[in-house]
Amino acid sequence: MKVLTTRVAHLILHHNISPSSICAVTFTNKAAKEMRERLKKLIGKDGVAQLKMGTFHALCAKFLRVYAELIGLAGNFTVCDADESKKILRKLLEPHKEFLAERNLTLKEATVATLISQAKAKGHNAADYLYDITHTYKVHPVAVVKPDDIKLVVAEIFKEYEQLLRHTNCLDFDDLLVFGVQLFREHSRVVSWCRHVLVDEFQDTNIMQYDLMKYLATAHECVTIVGDPDQSIYGWRSAEVKNLGKMQDDFYETRQILLEQNYRSTGSILSASIAIVSQDKRRIVKRLLSTHSKGVTPLLDEHSSELDQAINIATEIKRIVAYTGGMLGYNDFVILLRFNALSRTLEQALQKSGIPCRVLAGHKFFERLEIKDLLAYLQVVDNPKFIPAFSRIINVPGRGIGEKTLKGVLAKATAMKLTPMEVIEGIYDGEISDIKPPVKRKVGSFVKAIRTLRKLDNDDTPPPELIRRLIDLVQYEDHLKKTQQDWETRWENVQELINFASEVETDMSFDRVMEDLEKRVGGEVDWQDEGRALEEMELDEVGFVVDDGRTKGKDKGKEKAQSEKRDNVTTPLRAFLEASMLSTDVEDQNGESKDIKEVKEKVTIATCHAAKGLEWPVVFVPSVEKGIFPFSRSEDVDEERRLLYVACTRAQGLLALSYCSERMVAGEKKATELSHFILRVLKEAPVSVSPLSVNYTKFPETGDTRLNTIDRVLSRPSHLNWIIPRLLNWRKSFADRPRLKLMLRPRLKNINANYKLPQILSPVLSQLKDGNALRRSSLKARSSGQAICFKSPSPINLL
Repeated sequence: MKVLTTRVAHLILHHNISPSSICAVTFTNKAAKEMRERLKKLIGKDGVAQLKMGTFHALCAKFLRVYAELIGLAGNFTVCDADESKKILRKLLEPHKEFLAERNLTLKEATVATLISQAKAKGHNAADYLYDITHTYKVHPVAVVKPDDIKLVVAEIFKEYEQLLRHTNCLDFDDLLVFGVQLFREHSRVVSWCRHVLVDEFQDTNIMQYDLMKYLATAHECVTIVGDPDQSIYGWRSAEVKNLGKMQDDFYETRQILLEQNYRSTGSILSASIAIVSQDKRRIVKRLLSTHSKGVTPLLDEHSSELDQAINIATEIKRIVAYTGGMLGYNDFVILLRFNALSRTLEQALQKSGIPCRVLAGHKFFERLEIKDLLAYLQVVDNPKFIPAFSRIINVPGRGIGEKTLKGVLAKATAMKLTPMEVIEGIYDGEISDIKPPVKRKVGSFVKAIRTLRKLDNDDTPPPELIRRLIDLVQYEDHLKKTQQDWETRWENVQELINFASEVETDMSFDRVMEDLEKRVGGEVDWQDEGRALEEMELDEVGFVVDDGRTKGKDKGKEKAQSEKRDNVTTPLRAFLEASMLSTDVEDQNGESKDIKEVKEKVTIATCHAAKGLEWPVVFVPSVEKGIFPFSRSEDVDEERRLLYVACTRAQGLLALSYCSERMVAGEKKATELSHFILRVLKEAPVSVSPLSVNYTKFPETGDTRLNTIDRVLSRPSHLNWIIPRLLNWRKSFADRPRLKLMLRPRLKNINANYKLPQILSPVLSQLKDGNALRRSSLKARSSGQAICFKSPSPINLL
């Protein structure tokens, strides 16, 4: 992040490149927002406003809104989130269930969604996918097994899915990239403004994202990418680690700069991590140099079972919290797992030890029922063709419209070649005959609400006000009270949605930014007019005349023309919906939002994948065993090794690995072995310089100088590490109590009255008898966790 931000500022301030000619791409909205804030301090708010900055998906969505017609799309397309996509696939899967059942096969919509997404990430459509699975069979005629029945079903569903999305004017997340690539590839003038492209987290890009970068850089071929191939761990999400090599082939003047300084971890943690990942002989060779001292050598411990392992981790967490005198709290600990199924024994052990914990999982904000209900209403207002949204809200709140009635409406809409919303409005107005069972009396409130919201949208009413009016029109609060036991919490989420709408920049500043597309070196070109010119040539062939952006024809009136013109405008509502849909992408790795975060400190349990990009002072990586690292089902051993490397490098000060000699598998105890990733490290490294301390169940105790490194890594004072060792060192003077008191008093006067000395330690300072008494008292203080807690921002030297 810092590298990319500094590079953008350097291009603008030292190379005089206009901010409007720079495109900076990140992987998450959170990262984009953070980059904006950092750049505001470097180049100012006005400069940041001109940058084309955001995620791959957001960037494509914005350009597609403006130039949709160039590739045959309508500008008012709806972005279909992952949940809606799965609902569509679930319905498309229904007709194939009998076929699958006859062959004793099962197929879930999630699997279909994954396979389709993987195909689209390579730029393949349904026809390409079908060709791939059938061609594989044809080139291997000796094979007895014919093309996978499941993949054949997926190919058919893929085809139907694409047709349905086009018919309903929808794009899923993958489509944003697919059509974005098509736009930039076929219409290079659309990106001729771009003088420099910058991409963060490049190791996580897939084939389509790489192509996006390449076509954005068509005009000037100036690219800056920041990435760490050692952290390429998303192959299952179609990330392509080979993109780094492709870049050097496509941009032959590429200059590679190694960033080897590490500001997070201690030297010993980096040594152990590099020893693991360097086993991959095909990796780009690089070192990691820590800005901190060596610190505590990472631990490797063997346990008899997963239960013993869990208990030991819980015990060690409590001990470290006590021994660091409050410097470390439960929030500073994480347990990183290869997969979530390993968390059960750990959760139980932490619970029995009284240690609060949280698992990074659960519903994200935009996936909650009440949020999706309200967004669906607004989606229908913006795009009446979007059937999933219509189907969701037609009976929310309850209007007595069941599945049979809904099917009747959809069937009538298909037969009349109208949208379901047009059918409902026609029935309500008496212009279309009712269906059976009749719905005219039932849909009155629904039609009135949509029409009111539509009028407000046409007047560019701000999204927060639209949501408030929507809630009143459909009496959504009453609906929650009647249907949801936890309606108060859900109502708070509704309020949070209004907050989100207020924060979203419905700024038509992007429209102002897009005006920069008109400017080119040596002259000005109105790309929107040129886009219309192409459209005019195509429309002329079918009997239309285009005049000043207003489409006219025999069957199209002025009102229709204005509606079509509005379809290609980024309205406040459209901008809000786009922001909310894009926010459902993989941006918040911990799955939390404002309303579920708690102040109470908790130990974190997470998968290694979810932990990427995060850091903790203390990291435990249990179950480093064969079959888990690498995972037995994984096809890419090198990626599994990189995953363990990522887990280890999340640690700032302390790292502990562990494994079990036996483990319960499917109800049976089975012997296990240490992962060969670790075995090879131990085998190749001499014992005297081993990067791991083998079979040490505890970190060094308080007072160990290596442990003091954590103070500096975290920039936190640990007064216990300073005071108790010094008190223990004074034991030689205990025989002379008056002298000791005279020595202590001036030091203690330096301690502010606000500092809280625990009662258990105070008598030690006032009634010293001998060295053993002091040692016993101090150890009692440490073991009970009643450590000294000061408010001072820096350690106090008592000597």
